[in-house]
Amino acid sequence: MKRLVLSLAGSALMAVTLLGPAAARPPSKVGMCSASVIVRIGTRFSDKLVKPKGDGVDEGTTVQLKNGVYGVSYEYVPEVGRSRVGDKVMTCLVSVPKGCPKGDDRGKAYTTTNLRTQESWTMSDSQHMCGGA
Repeated sequence: MKRLVLSLAGSALMAVTLLGPAAARPPSKVGMCSASVIVRIGTRFSDKLVKPKGDGVDEGTTVQLKNGVYGVSYEYVPEVGRSRVGDKVMTCLVSVPKGCPKGDDRGKAYTTTNLRTQESWTMSDSQHMCGGA
């Protein structure tokens, strides 16, 4: 059993216990965290993250982790932009929407910390909340 202490985006220190294969799954309860690796970084429309220039079109940001966590934003997320495929991360489930239609589990939010850059971001797993478009 490994014990890891991690600071998340200005919040208090959080102790996380990682137990073998459980660390390879996405966190399932608010406050749970798991270690993973970035497998894809892009925009909402392509596999290449593009930083918007001036008044240019912002295609947003997406990031996919090996443990199945997916994050999407309508805006460019600079902390993701400074990350690389293969970077080790710690991701924590920070919120789950309530009152969703049965079978619609969109809208979970995860805070992810890149262990190489020590930068964190919070993104939703979908462009729309449950019950939305």
